[in-house]
Amino acid sequence: MSIRVIDDKCIGCRLCVAVCPLGAITIVEKKARIDLDKCNLCGACVTECEKFQAIEIIRHAGHAGHTGHTGEEETAGDKESYKGVWVFAEQKEGTVAGVTMELLGEGRKLADELGTELSAVLLGSGMDRAAQELIAYGADRIYLADSPQLGDFLEDPYAEVLTELCREHKPAILLMGATTIGRSLAPKVAARLQTGLTADCTGLAIDGGTKNLLQTRPAFGGNLMATILCPNRRPQMATVRPRVFPPAKRDENRTGEVVRYDYSTRSLQQRAELLEVIKAAGTTINLAEANIIVAGGRGLCDQKNFALVHELAEVLGGAVGASRAVVDAGWVPYAHQVGQTGKTVCPKIYIACGIHGAVQHLVGMQSSGLIIAINKNPEAPIFNVADYGIVGDVLEVIPALIKEIKKARGEE
Repeated sequence: MSIRVIDDKCIGCRLCVAVCPLGAITIVEKKARIDLDKCNLCGACVTECEKFQAIEIIRHAGHAGHTGHTGEEETAGDKESYKGVWVFAEQKEGTVAGVTMELLGEGRKLADELGTELSAVLLGSGMDRAAQELIAYGADRIYLADSPQLGDFLEDPYAEVLTELCREHKPAILLMGATTIGRSLAPKVAARLQTGLTADCTGLAIDGGTKNLLQTRPAFGGNLMATILCPNRRPQMATVRPRVFPPAKRDENRTGEVVRYDYSTRSLQQRAELLEVIKAAGTTINLAEANIIVAGGRGLCDQKNFALVHELAEVLGGAVGASRAVVDAGWVPYAHQVGQTGKTVCPKIYIACGIHGAVQHLVGMQSSGLIIAINKNPEAPIFNVADYGIVGDVLEVIPALIKEIKKARGEE
């Protein structure tokens, strides 16, 4: 690939200069000039110059892979034929994952803004009842692929079926959860469809002018939020963090269409075999599903003090969370980490104990219903997102809270 400036269209507006992350563009005699030694063909300037179309990336024949055709010929040429918003309905052991309901709620908004239908694609075995549930949660149409081979998730058969359905029905948008399954499946499907994929999104919207999907995600270690577009390829694919959006409301009176595909007589590609599912032992509350989370940070000063967080969580019937700093220090396992590189949570109550409030942590918990922060530093960023703040030594405040809670319950 290469890039060029079309002089007849360039007016020297400097918009491309401002967005180039590598400083590869300068204005010479009122025309943009690109230093090819610095340029990495990211396309930021092309997107910014969409109004004037004075910059273009040239894709040479054969560059798009084994097909020998360019991506423009395959997907961009008939963009108008791609319609509808799709949600991949993730399921495990016949139960639809909670993130699916969240995606249906957000997908409904996108579909309504585009004036199109919202569909869910469900792969599994004997999932008829689940298909009706998806309609109750807002889907207009369900594409139900049924086969014993699809009962449990395996990359190869799932990717084969989902890719075929996308090629047949041509959705404009395909949303998936940024779960273990979604993060594994989405890039495989995107590569087969030769389209873009924005991973780990925390915001979705429709551009009013172009009708492109605006996909927002943390970038540069969470220090800024980037909005990414896929203007020339379809479908526009994104994985979305669980617990970022509220789930859709259930309406049992809704009606919709179920389009069935029977794959039971067909042998799907499968290079791996599921031998056994070993469930984690113990009674630990699932952090992503907990209604109450008590999280601890470096303000606890010592690993032994983290026992206070466990005790407060136990008294409240909640789960234990942690900042990355204490996980890196080995105080608690990674499964408890909340934030950009951990879990995104949305409990009814989130109590941050001795957590300073780095942006990477805030990304993972700021959608919580009620946030209570305890920190002895009144300038700590955590107080900017907190509904209630307690300025004080966490080692004194937590025992006092535990005592008052037990007293209120008559346990003391």
